[in-house]
Amino acid sequence: MSQSFTNNHNRRHRWKVLGVGVAANASFSAAFSGIPTTAVLIRSGYHLGNAELGLVLGLMGLGIAISELPWGLLTDRWGDRPVLLSGLATTAVALALMAMFVAPTPGYVPGLPPLGAGLLLVGLLGGSVNGSSGRAVMTWFGEGERGMAMSIRQTAVPLGGATGALILPSLATHFGFASVYGVLALFCSVTLFFTWLWLYEPAATAPDKAQVGHTTLSPSPSPLKDRQLWRIVAAIGILCAPQFAILSFGTVFLHDFSHAGIAAITTSMAALQCGAMVMRVWSGRWTDRNRNRREFLRFCTITSAIAFAALAALVTLTSQLPTVGPAMAALLIVMLVLTGVSVSAWHGVAYTELATIAGAHNAGTALGMANTSVFVMCFLTPLAIPHILTLGNWQAVWLIGSACALIALQFFPKPVQATIVCTREAF
Repeated sequence: MSQSFTNNHNRRHRWKVLGVGVAANASFSAAFSGIPTTAVLIRSGYHLGNAELGLVLGLMGLGIAISELPWGLLTDRWGDRPVLLSGLATTAVALALMAMFVAPTPGYVPGLPPLGAGLLLVGLLGGSVNGSSGRAVMTWFGEGERGMAMSIRQTAVPLGGATGALILPSLATHFGFASVYGVLALFCSVTLFFTWLWLYEPAATAPDKAQVGHTTLSPSPSPLKDRQLWRIVAAIGILCAPQFAILSFGTVFLHDFSHAGIAAITTSMAALQCGAMVMRVWSGRWTDRNRNRREFLRFCTITSAIAFAALAALVTLTSQLPTVGPAMAALLIVMLVLTGVSVSAWHGVAYTELATIAGAHNAGTALGMANTSVFVMCFLTPLAIPHILTLGNWQAVWLIGSACALIALQFFPKPVQATIVCTREAF
């Protein structure tokens, strides 16, 4: 096989690998972001109270948080293909078993233990998709393209969540929860087939000028011992807290405080997700061209802090008015959407920087570290907000979000500290 043919094949095939990464993340995102959209139906269908409902919905996020790092370590040891195939297959099986045995029927209502155990298991198994798909993208794309590629992959999270939100409540209403779990299992199974078909290690090529910097004669140190990686992991987790505050309680805020209707709430959250998707792709491409990932991360963190503070100020101003008029309600919606987009735009760039520092062969572990911190916050943030509201008000929620962004800023590396980290990579 000629060198030219190998290079051309790799360049064409990398987009199929990226497609597999997007599909894998979207398939699982449809479960962990889509199932909570059926919360009211879960409560009535399984005869749960609010406390039990909150526990059940949190268990999937807890499962992901527990499993992300072990899956990442296995990815770096075994490779992305076996981990992604096994993860998707077992997740599909777990969802299929839930469809058969943990779905309410006219004569049978499963108890809290089997439902909670089933969702915890789905989270534990589905945690495999992020690190393995991220490592595949790092392997197939070069330094000047990874920001865009990883950002495209990160759009799978809001894409899968939006898909789940659109179809799962309707399925649960008309066909029951067996159809919900069955369709999610089907998503994973279809992605499993294309992963088996398209995901493999790239053919070996001679290093060109763009790759010379990636080669090293010594192995990369373990990400678990790298203080710089842990600082970025901490920044990612802390900055996810205000993001999850909006994603989990933004609809409650718009309904309870601004008295927005269902149509306005749905439109605003859809706009937020679409804006986040567009910004993630644009930011990845822009930082690839300008090689300014660290500057961009710090800029997003600062703008997020300002946006949350502005939202808190707007809430304070609105609280002084006798009623929330249409103009002020619209302004609150716009401000919430802008804040949500600002605090969601940085994911792909942060993950690219993290994986680049760790090196391609340690990318699974590094991404697992990051997502452990992300899903710990996904579990804790919705639990904390009701207590903040009890002790304070919505201004306090958004001010704490601003404070979290300022704290995260202290952990993101400064541009002046940048070094040529790609020399640590080994392909």
